[in-house]
Amino acid sequence: MAAEHGKRGAVTAVTADLISRARAGDDDAFRQLTEPYRRELHVHCYRMLGSFQDAEDALQETLLAAWLGFGRFEGRSSLRTWLYQIATNRCLNARRSAGRRPAKEWDVPKVEPPEPTRLGEVLWLEPYPDTLLEGALNVPLGPESRYEQTQSISLAFVTAIQVLPPRQLTVLVLRDVLGFQASEVANMLGSTIDSVNSALKRARSSLQRRWPPAAGFVAAPGPNSRSEDDIVGKFVSAWESADVDALVELLTDDVFMSMPPMPFEYEGRDAVASFCASIFGSGRRFDLVPTRANGQPAFGAYVRAPDGISYGVGLFVLALAGDRICAMTRFEDNVLQWFGLPRSLAR
Repeated sequence: MAAEHGKRGAVTAVTADLISRARAGDDDAFRQLTEPYRRELHVHCYRMLGSFQDAEDALQETLLAAWLGFGRFEGRSSLRTWLYQIATNRCLNARRSAGRRPAKEWDVPKVEPPEPTRLGEVLWLEPYPDTLLEGALNVPLGPESRYEQTQSISLAFVTAIQVLPPRQLTVLVLRDVLGFQASEVANMLGSTIDSVNSALKRARSSLQRRWPPAAGFVAAPGPNSRSEDDIVGKFVSAWESADVDALVELLTDDVFMSMPPMPFEYEGRDAVASFCASIFGSGRRFDLVPTRANGQPAFGAYVRAPDGISYGVGLFVLALAGDRICAMTRFEDNVLQWFGLPRSLAR
């Protein structure tokens, strides 16, 4: 016990020394203090903004603001809480200043897609590489957090919260995802506890309509489990062989497909099957390279060309329910680089 107490005292002394040096303008001390929080802050910015690139920008702005303002850090809250306050407000500013982003026109050569079920609202959504989640989800959560960290990074969750008003989104993430107390959130936002609680109530109600805790919910198999590997392997086989019937066998009845920044969305097995048939019917054939995004299985998609090269055309992310695929999201080819995937493959 005495040894443990002495260890904590030594850590506190080291931290106090780093804080003192950082206040005096020592940028190396500042980096040592903030580096342990970089990844979780990046994930926080991603949840707030739904965009990997915007999260990068927000994180850099956060660290710059923290560095420039470190002399004003008085230690009334923890350094982690103080950094979250800065990051949250930078993200709020970004959301308020962002104009409506235009939808991308359909641009797949020789493919005439079927009429979509509807047009999507969230067009700026981007995937998040699992390699950057390592060490970012194992963070201390307050006792009032309501979601597993992996659940709250899923594409379905991130998409659902993007349509909330900025203040409601912020309060829900800080309270229900990270578990900060109402008083802490009020302090971060320069608000009152009553205002925070009111915003949280409205946010929960809106989220429940868009992302309801389904009765009869079927959990996804564990990451890299035998069950996941089985369905993923069947998907790859069906997609690479352009076998629509085999693909349809893997889908839930209410399967959902989206493709931001194109607004087309398809819901239901028949609608998704019709879309996939339009892709395969054009003669396009693919090679898929596995990766992971948002805690879910994903694939770089490469279309085969007559020159013997397969060219990257996008990234697919799958959501699983039991032994079926319940959602498919297709992203543009510009995201491949974030996953360490090449722009082309030699066959």
